[in-house]
Amino acid sequence: MGLLTQAAGGFSLIEWVYVACGGALGAISRHAVNLAVMNLMGSTLVGTFIANITGSFILGLLIAFWEPRGEFPTEHRLFLAVGFLGSYTTFSTLAVATTQSFESGDIGRAALNLGGSIAVGLAAAFAGLAIGRAIA
Repeated sequence: MGLLTQAAGGFSLIEWVYVACGGALGAISRHAVNLAVMNLMGSTLVGTFIANITGSFILGLLIAFWEPRGEFPTEHRLFLAVGFLGSYTTFSTLAVATTQSFESGDIGRAALNLGGSIAVGLAAAFAGLAIGRAIA
């Protein structure tokens, strides 16, 4: 097989392009959210929280939309779920921000950031699935 149909790991080159393009747009979107929140509230911590929560909700919607169809088309899954939402949401920033709050002695903020992100993220994913299933 040629380069256009077969690349590293058995994926075609176009599949890598879907992930890369989605990832670029997701990263830009996350940066835009962080900038907007920083200008409004002076903190990127809330921007990370918003990106993670909205990303969880959107992934729930996408899964619910494709669930009754029996499959999530590869190009949509790679572009939206793996690429866009993979770079839009960020566990590493959540982990580091929580650790920094803990290290600085702000245990309450660390607990609220971690617990709130997990609880609200799960609620957003459930809401996305429920709303998506209701309209699908």
